[in-house]
Amino acid sequence: MSTLDVARAELGLVVLYLNKAEARDKICRAIQYGSKYLSNGEPGTAQNVDKSTSLARKVFRLFKFVNDLHGLISPTPQGTPLPLVLLGKSKNALLSTFLFLDQIVWLGRTGIYKNKERADLIGRISLFCWMGASICTTLVEVGELGRLSASMRKLEKDLKNTDKYKNEQYRVKLQKSNERSLALVKAAMDIVVAVGLLQLAPKKVNPRVTGAFGFVSSLISCYQLLPSPPKSKTP
Repeated sequence: MSTLDVARAELGLVVLYLNKAEARDKICRAIQYGSKYLSNGEPGTAQNVDKSTSLARKVFRLFKFVNDLHGLISPTPQGTPLPLVLLGKSKNALLSTFLFLDQIVWLGRTGIYKNKERADLIGRISLFCWMGASICTTLVEVGELGRLSASMRKLEKDLKNTDKYKNEQYRVKLQKSNERSLALVKAAMDIVVAVGLLQLAPKKVNPRVTGAFGFVSSLISCYQLLPSPPKSKTP
C-alpha cells in the first residue's frame, strides 16, 4: 500500500469512529471531567466548560434508554449463572432508568420543565441509579472474570505440552479476559465518580478527584469504542 492509501485507510477509521454518537458523547465526557479536574469546583472558564459540556452531552443520550430496555428483555447466553443473570438485568433496569430520568433533567436545565426542585430531585435519583448500575457492572465483571479464569486454567491443563499462545481458543479467551478486566476498572472508577457527583464523601471525593476518575474512565470508554483495523489480506 502507498502512503496515500495508508493515510486514507486511517482517516476512514477516524471518520467511522466519529460518526458514532456514543464516541462523540465519550469525547465530550472526557472534556467535561477534564474541565472538572482543572476547575476543582471553583468558578471560572474550566467550570463553565464543565457545565456547558455536561448539558450538551444530554442531547447525545436522548432515547438512549431504549438500548438498555432492549437488553433487559433480551435472553441471556445459555449457561450463565442465575446471580450473574439477575445482576445483568438489574444493571440494564438501573441504567435505562438513569437515562430516562436524565432526559427530564435536561428539560429542567433548558427551562422547558419549570419545577427546578423536582428536576434537581430527579437528577439525584438518576445519579443513584447510575451508581447502582456501575456496582452491578462491577460485580458482573468480577463474576465473568472468575468464570473465564477457571475455563482458561482448564484449557491450560489440556495444552500443557504445547504453546498455549498458539491456540486460537486460548487467545480468544485471553482477549475476552483483558476486555473484561478493563471494563471492571472502568465500572469501579464510575462508582467513585458517582459518589463524587452525589457528594456522598465530599472531603475524600472532591471535584478534583471526581474529575480525575471521570477523565480516565472516559478515556477507557473512548478506547473501547475504537473500531477494529481492517485485516490485511494475505497474498
